[in-house]
Amino acid sequence: MMLNLNIPKHIAIIMDGNGRWAKARSLPTIAGHRAGAKAAEEIVGRASEIGVEYITLFAFSSENWQREQEWVVEFMGLLRWYLQHSIDKLMQHNVRIKIIGDRSAFATDLQDMIQTLEERTKDNTGITVTLALSYGGRDDIRRATQKIASDVQSGKIKAEEITENLISQTLDTSFCPDPDLFIRTSGELRVSNYLLWQMAYTEYVFVDCFWPDFGPKQLDSAIEQYSKRHRRYGLYSAAA
Repeated sequence: MMLNLNIPKHIAIIMDGNGRWAKARSLPTIAGHRAGAKAAEEIVGRASEIGVEYITLFAFSSENWQREQEWVVEFMGLLRWYLQHSIDKLMQHNVRIKIIGDRSAFATDLQDMIQTLEERTKDNTGITVTLALSYGGRDDIRRATQKIASDVQSGKIKAEEITENLISQTLDTSFCPDPDLFIRTSGELRVSNYLLWQMAYTEYVFVDCFWPDFGPKQLDSAIEQYSKRHRRYGLYSAAA
């Protein structure tokens, strides 16, 4: 148990370093992603155990489509396997799955699998695990802006009725609160076009290990760091 700690309601993670983890062990890149998927299961389990309500995992970015075709094909194969074989475990652990990103970019069978997984788990009341697939923060904002512009053009809303809350409710993540804590592994110090609008006041923790080596102890450590911070949301504090 993590007593006397401020447990974040929503954690967003960039699971970075799978390929480098595999390369360091003279393994094919896909082996790193398999190890990363196992690490993700452990982290979701630990997050659920300590009371985290939402966890969002950056699994495949909109820019990843530009990587080597062989890598993309291998990743899609791993994704198919996960979507086909994870349902029983998710139901057993009461996990709700949500997918964000431009799913129209995926093959039809993958789109169907994504929809089925969301539908099957929609009534689960445990932790909500969001997978960011074919996702980019700028693209998320672009699609939301187009939707709002269309609503203004059709007369559904007036331009002066566009608020920050309306934008938030039009983004892919409208079903969950903004992240409290952001974690990125592998030592990289950037957000890489991830949840750009949503992480305006999120606390960042960067961890110097590859994702497959990130386990419950590392998650607990990141939450301990988060608990020591005072979130001011841009407001002046006399104690600052």
